[in-house]
Amino acid sequence: MGPRLIIVSNRVAVPDTPRAPLAGGMAVAVKAALKNRRGMWFGWSGKVAEESVGEPQAVEVNKINYVLVDLSKNDIQEYYNGLANSVLWPILHYRVDLQEYSRADASGYLRVNRMFADRLSPLLRDDDVIWVHDYHLMVLGRELRARGHRNTIGFFLHTPCAPPDILQALPHHRAILGGLAHYDLVGFQTENDRDNFAHYLVSQGATQTRTGYEFEGQKVRLGAFPVSIETKAYMRLARNAGRSAMVSLVRESLSGNRLVLGVDRLDYSKGIPDRIKAFERLLENNPEWRGRVTLLQVTPKSRSEIRQYGEIETEVTGLIGKVNGRFGDAAWTPIRYVNRSYSRTVLAGLYRAADVGMVTPLRDGMNLVAKEYVAAQNPDDPGVLVLSQFAGAAKELDGALIVNPHETDAVAAALKRALEMPLEERRERHAPMLDHLLENDIKKWAEDYLATLVGAQPARSLLAGIRALFGGQSDQAPLALR
Repeated sequence: MGPRLIIVSNRVAVPDTPRAPLAGGMAVAVKAALKNRRGMWFGWSGKVAEESVGEPQAVEVNKINYVLVDLSKNDIQEYYNGLANSVLWPILHYRVDLQEYSRADASGYLRVNRMFADRLSPLLRDDDVIWVHDYHLMVLGRELRARGHRNTIGFFLHTPCAPPDILQALPHHRAILGGLAHYDLVGFQTENDRDNFAHYLVSQGATQTRTGYEFEGQKVRLGAFPVSIETKAYMRLARNAGRSAMVSLVRESLSGNRLVLGVDRLDYSKGIPDRIKAFERLLENNPEWRGRVTLLQVTPKSRSEIRQYGEIETEVTGLIGKVNGRFGDAAWTPIRYVNRSYSRTVLAGLYRAADVGMVTPLRDGMNLVAKEYVAAQNPDDPGVLVLSQFAGAAKELDGALIVNPHETDAVAAALKRALEMPLEERRERHAPMLDHLLENDIKKWAEDYLATLVGAQPARSLLAGIRALFGGQSDQAPLALR
C-alpha cells in the first residue's frame, strides 16, 4: 500500500457537511496535499476542553480522516494567544516591537507541542511520512524524535521568516527555532525566507553540508516552495459566482461606481491603515474620482483576545470614519467596511466584480488573496492587481502594479493608474500571471514539496515512496531544492 501521509497543523478545518465549501488559506493547501492519498489530518479541533485534554477523536468526511484533539482554556491562552500569536507571529513578520513574551506562555507552547506528540505518537506507523505545518508546531519534530520516531518528517512555514537579528530577539530562540533542525526538510514561501533561516542557523554555529545544514547533531535541508491555489477550480467558481444574487446586489448598489476591493484578516501585518490613507490620498489628489469609486474592505476579526488586535481595529475604524466624513455625501460612501467572513463562493464573485484588487500587506508569507484575485478575473476584461512588494506573491505575480505600502503617494498613484488602465494593457498584464498560476497550482506545490521531502529517505526506496504518495503516477526523481 505504501506510506501514509500524516498532516499535522494547529487547527483542523473539518467541513460541516460533505458538500460544505472548503475553508480558505492553509486548509485548502492541506486538503490538496491529502487528496487521493491515504493518511490523516491531525490537530486542534477548535474546541475548549472542559477539564483535562482527552483522547483524540476521529472523523471521516469526503474520504479524508481527521483526528482532533481539544485544548484547555489555559492551553489556548498560553500556547495559541500567548507565544504563538503574541511572540512568534510578530517576530516572524519583522515586528519585534509588538512581541509580548512571558515564561508562562513559552512553557505553554512547549507543553502543547509535547501533548500533540503524545497524542499523535501511538497513531504513527514506521513508514508514515509526516508533514507538520506552521509556527505553532516548530518543536513537534523534536518531540516526535524524542519518542523514538525515525519517520521522514517535514515542516512548512506559512509565514515570512525574518532575518537572524530579528529572530534572535525571541528569548531562548534556540530552544524553539532550533527545533526546526529535527525535521528532514523545512519549506519556506520564498527564497528570501529560506535564506534568512539559513543565515540564522549559521549564526548559531550550524555548518553547511552538500545537501543542507548540520546543527547540534541534526541534519536538515531547506527549500523554497511558494504555496498556491486550486487555479482551475477557482476560475470556475468565480465565473459562476459572478452571476450570484449577492454579487448582483453589490454591483447594483454601486450605481456604476468603480470597485476597489481589499480582503484581509484584521491583522497589523496586512497594512489596512496604510491602504486607507492611500485611498484617501487618491481622493484628495484626484477630485474627478470623488463619487465615482468605492473601496470595499472585507475584514473578518481575528485573535480579538490579543491587545494589539483591538488597537488595530480602533485605528482602522477611526481612519475610515475620517475619510467617509471628509469626502462622503448622502449619495456616496467612499469606503464600505465589513467585519464578517464570506464564503469562498461570494468572495470569488466579489473578486471578479472588482476593478482593482488591493493586496498591500506590510509583510506576508505569500498572500493567497492576490492569487485568487488573478484567477477570478474575466480574461477578456480583467481587473488590475495592486500588490505590495512585501508579499511573497510579488515574486511570482509581476504583472501586478507592485508598490511599497509605506509610500502613500506612490500607492495612490498606482490606484489611479489601475482605475484608468486601458483594456489592452490589463489583458497583457493578466494573461502571464494566470498562465503562471495554472502551471503552478496547489497540487504542484504539494507534489514539489513531498517529492523533495521523500528524497530524505534512502535512495532505494525513493521512487517507490513518491509513486505511493502520488497514487502510483510519478516516475520523477525528487525536485532539486530551489
